[in-house]
Order: sequence, then C-alpha cells, then structure tokens
Amino acid sequence: MKIILGSESSGRKRVLKKMGYEFEVMPARINEKLIRFDDPTELTLALANAKADALLPKIKEPAILITADQVVVCNGKILEKPLKANEAEEYLKMYAKYPAETVTSVVVINTATGRRAEGTDKAEIWFNSIPPHIIKHYIEGKDPFYHAGGFDHEHPLLVEYVKEIKGEPESISGLPWTLTENLIKEVSL
Repeated sequence: MKIILGSESSGRKRVLKKMGYEFEVMPARINEKLIRFDDPTELTLALANAKADALLPKIKEPAILITADQVVVCNGKILEKPLKANEAEEYLKMYAKYPAETVTSVVVINTATGRRAEGTDKAEIWFNSIPPHIIKHYIEGKDPFYHAGGFDHEHPLLVEYVKEIKGEPESISGLPWTLTENLIKEVSL
C-alpha cells in the first residue's frame, strides 16, 4: 500500500527513508498557531491529528498516511520553531545550560479501513556550549526556522556540539522509529 508522509520535514523524510520505506510527500497546510495547549503531549497530538484531518479529503486511493508534530521542552518552556533570529539564538544558548527534551507525536491512518493510531515519544539531547560565531553562522543559513527548538542535531555545524542523547536519535529528528513502526503495524492489521 502507498505510504504518504504528511510533512516536508527533512528530518522526517530522512528517518522514513532510513526505515526502508518508499513514500510520497504531501504537506499539510494548517495554521498551527490556532491550536494551543499548555501540555506538550496534548499540543503535539492535537497538531498531528489536525494535519492528518486536513490531508484525508485529498487522498483518493488506499494509503497509509503518517503525520507528526514536535516541540522541544527546555527549562520548563515549550519551544516551537523560532520566528526570529534572536529567538533562535536564545534557544541555542539555553541548550548549554539545560537539556532539550523533544516531544514528538505521530498519527498513522490506513485510509482503506479508516483505522487510526497515535502515540507520543520523548527523547533528550544535551549540547556542549556552542560558540557565538557558530550560532551566528547556523542562524544565517536559516536552518533553525525549520525545526522545533531551532536545531537539527545532525546539521554539520551542530553535530560536534552534541554531548549526549537519551532515547532514539530518530525521535529527535522528528519521527520516532519504534513508535512509527508500531503504529504502521497497528493500522495494517
């Protein structure tokens, strides 16, 4: 059955490809700022479900639809994609003091049967202090504005500053491998 990834995220595409799947990309165009919750799990589940619901009417053949959403929690704050350079800089400096916890929710739907499964995975990443000139160069490349928490831990400028990861690296990339595999199996029964 055809697999559709409801995301343009480079991290999610990288993970799904690494999992061995061939897939089509169909981004959901929703206004994420209209959906608000104080709890990161509730927020990411609501957003991943909203993305799936926005895409379902556009899918005309049997498929497995995968949508996801991620936020980063650091020092008690929910961090989404930064909107401005100073916000991205603030995030990246904060990671030298506090771990970043990624909260990633995934929704998988079998469009042929209507079966829907969802779940959330968490992982933590610690960074060593990132020098100001590296932060500046990273922000100038615009990469932070495409990632929850303003970072891609696999980016060449940041990879050497990753100190430790607890949990699946794929979860930090935006698509937890084990959770996604289990949800695909669940809707395929």
